Amino acid sequence: MFIAGFLSEAILYSCFSILLGSFIIYLVPESYRPEIRIPKGVLLVAVLGIALFSFLPVLKIVLILYKEVGLIYTIQSVLTNFEVGKAWMITGVLSLFLFIYLLPIKIERRPLFSITALGFTLVLIGVLGWSSHASSLAKTPGFLIHTTHFLAVCTWVGILMVVSWFSQRPSNWLNFLKWFSPVAIICLLITAITGISLMTFHMELSDYTNISAIPYGQSLLIKHIAIIPLVAFAFINSILVRKRLSLHPSFNPLPWARLESILLLVIFSITGALGQASPPHDISRMLEYNETSKLFSLFHPGKIEFPLHFSPGLLPLGLFLSSLIFLGLMIFTFIKKAPKTIALLMSFLFILTGYIAFMLSV
Repeated sequence: MFIAGFLSEAILYSCFSILLGSFIIYLVPESYRPEIRIPKGVLLVAVLGIALFSFLPVLKIVLILYKEVGLIYTIQSVLTNFEVGKAWMITGVLSLFLFIYLLPIKIERRPLFSITALGFTLVLIGVLGWSSHASSLAKTPGFLIHTTHFLAVCTWVGILMVVSWFSQRPSNWLNFLKWFSPVAIICLLITAITGISLMTFHMELSDYTNISAIPYGQSLLIKHIAIIPLVAFAFINSILVRKRLSLHPSFNPLPWARLESILLLVIFSITGALGQASPPHDISRMLEYNETSKLFSLFHPGKIEFPLHFSPGLLPLGLFLSSLIFLGLMIFTFIKKAPKTIALLMSFLFILTGYIAFMLSV
């Protein structure tokens, strides 16, 4: 169930991103974007994916409760009495309307088509925020912060995914970067600020090292480390690509944009795993009733004494230095026109060495 959970969340985030990116990009004048052709089937599958994969939280509750009172009654009760059930019913209805709306039209023909579809998608994102854990903890502030966080992520990821995988050719790329680079920076800043705010709903920021002992903390740590090479890819795809295109107009930036989108999908998967773990509202009590993370126990077997301290020794410092070298090699790969897969490999090696260095420093 855990694997199904984090995969479904990763696919759900991807579906939202594809829809949001598609509807936004078709509102951009053709001279400021590459030539895009998005198969209607992709959009329809994404809509169905939202309806299907947003049902999993409902299914998890049903599987926990149905043995007590029966399957049919449990499903009815969860859909009508639980916030997550009510939210899914609204999501299902809106997804059906959006699916029917997209069937006969070609959204690239008229801006009104994209605006209407974009409105449906924004409402769906709002419903997701309403049913989020942050919203259940802090009502309006939690809803607003979670929705803003998710919207910023899907805007950045969606535009990048659509442009990198559905462009016919990289025409107008410099004009595209003129507006997309600032949008990506703004989305990154909003994501960082709202992400930190969401963390404060579950934990004290000073407990960051302590929560590395539980599965939630492990997923959060890996996600944060993975964001660093993502920023490096963003630097390559904005500053360095713009410079190279100015010197060599025939340069094809699409493969590099695709590498960034692949890393984003990896981060989506990590975020999905994060959503399956219990947030650390009280770290000491959690460890009384739950086992520590298996990954944490791999580095620190035996009984844990709190509070944990971050104190890197010689070996972790060497690993941190190695991770920085891998990060530099990512950029060096672009500069020296080495095979692009090497850059992706360097990003994974950065994540691995950075993670091991952190764990050995605890």
